[in-house]
Amino acid sequence: MADNAKTPRPVYRNIHISDIVAYRLPAAGIVSILHRISGAIMFLLMPFIIWMFDKSVSSEISYDEFTAVFTGQAGWFFKLVALGLIWAYLHHFCAGIRHLLMEVSHSYSKETGKSTAVTTLAVSIALTVVLGAKLFGLF
Repeated sequence: MADNAKTPRPVYRNIHISDIVAYRLPAAGIVSILHRISGAIMFLLMPFIIWMFDKSVSSEISYDEFTAVFTGQAGWFFKLVALGLIWAYLHHFCAGIRHLLMEVSHSYSKETGKSTAVTTLAVSIALTVVLGAKLFGLF
């Protein structure tokens, strides 16, 4: 007697916005999403970046005005914005290097993707912590 029962196939469905909290994204997916977010942050804060560059290189007086922003009463806020920019740049750079390496080596496995994603996260966070400590005057 032959078994005519078919095994149930997995059901794939789109994720609803309420499922995002419970959904477990792999490390490569997290890096990919953060790469897009960091690019958007850098794009949206481009006027602030241009202002910082202009103020820091125009003259000695404008440089003093620039550094005074970070030491005033709202200096902590501007330092946090600068720290966000530092993280965005470092993460975007590290993830970009990861993507370039993936393009160069055409044979890429799931394990390699996971390990490079974790490395990207670790390196970008470690560099952000070091530069943030310098920004906030810890050394």
